[in-house]
Amino acid sequence: MNPLGNRDLFFIYSAGFLRSFGVGLMGVVLGIYLFRVGLSSFAIALVVAAGLTGSALATVVVMLRADRLGRKRILLLLSLLSVVSGIALAKTPNAPVLALMAFAGMLNGTGTDRSAAFALDQAIIPGLVPDIRRTWTLAWYNVLLDAGGSVGALVAGLPLFLQHHWSPSLLSSYRYVFLGYSGLCLTVGGLYFFLSPAVEVANSSTPFSDTVLISPTNKRIIAKLTALFSLDAFGGGFLTDALVSYWFFRRFGVGEAELGLVFFAVHVLNAVSHLGAAWLARRIGLVNTMIFTHLPSSLFLMAVPFAPSYKWALVLFLCREALVEMDVPTRQSYVAALVQPAERTFASGMTNLARNVLWAVGSAVAGAMMQLVTLSTPLLAGGGLKVIYDVLLYRSFRRLRAPEETHEARRYVTRAK
Repeated sequence: MNPLGNRDLFFIYSAGFLRSFGVGLMGVVLGIYLFRVGLSSFAIALVVAAGLTGSALATVVVMLRADRLGRKRILLLLSLLSVVSGIALAKTPNAPVLALMAFAGMLNGTGTDRSAAFALDQAIIPGLVPDIRRTWTLAWYNVLLDAGGSVGALVAGLPLFLQHHWSPSLLSSYRYVFLGYSGLCLTVGGLYFFLSPAVEVANSSTPFSDTVLISPTNKRIIAKLTALFSLDAFGGGFLTDALVSYWFFRRFGVGEAELGLVFFAVHVLNAVSHLGAAWLARRIGLVNTMIFTHLPSSLFLMAVPFAPSYKWALVLFLCREALVEMDVPTRQSYVAALVQPAERTFASGMTNLARNVLWAVGSAVAGAMMQLVTLSTPLLAGGGLKVIYDVLLYRSFRRLRAPEETHEARRYVTRAK
């Protein structure tokens, strides 16, 4: 790997860590804060959905324009726009205006960074390393994202700390935190400013927005993957950190400080699982790793609403989180492996776009389910949809391997060792 690749990976990793720190914090406090200021379950879900919809639109821009306008320039713009959501929460306008500003600022209440910048990072990272290191490099990227998210979740009790030591009202303490979140977004933009030209695609002068440069065969593969990832994301929209923390808050009366510890543990488990996924993928393949870890995680989730106590619900939830994200670096690596380097921005953008759109829809539907059916319905429905996704993905792609998983590639690596 060239020195610039190392340098660029440092800035991408650092920006991802800080961005995910903010997302982890928001995932815990957002739903509870909006409940405290008087929003209904449906209105909370609507704000979360609006932010995800804004992120989806930004991903369209990434997919169609980033290679032409410059990946670095787009990453800077996304960071600056994110400042808007922190300011919106600090000012707390009425629900429709808040939803509009959440849309403009791409507010992420999922607790997991799946932003347009995340999609563009995925397109950049594989080009900075050889194929044999692709999965491990993406795994470490996701480790840092989850580490950032875990620290962000851990400080979710900060509003209560500020209230206790500075003596403002609790809502004022929340607003200080949200202004700090805006400052964090500016810092992320500052890190992206130092990226080198190595992050750009070789044919960036081509009008990529007008003619999508992707082969018909790869287009069909990406279309099928996008459809399957959409199903998974629709189920995931029922299970955002904001809604799950709200579920624990309403079901068992768990407060922000304890929930912060819970989601700190969640993100630590997610981070460790990424490295386990990279290790496992070398032995059983990317697709098998995705399926055989994701399926049991969904079953653990569906058992959570039936837990007789908070302790058992927490144990089942943590078992789920130890497995659920092992498909993330493997999925990213698999998509990058199946297309050419010049096609990666489109492929990453398309698959992430579908996920963001369906997350937004799922989040809105989950809020309605919580209010109109029962509080636990989204956990059961979301888990069931993910089980269906796992079965369909295995049936469709179990025989299509990444280049480094072919017999010839394995023999070459063995000789090289």
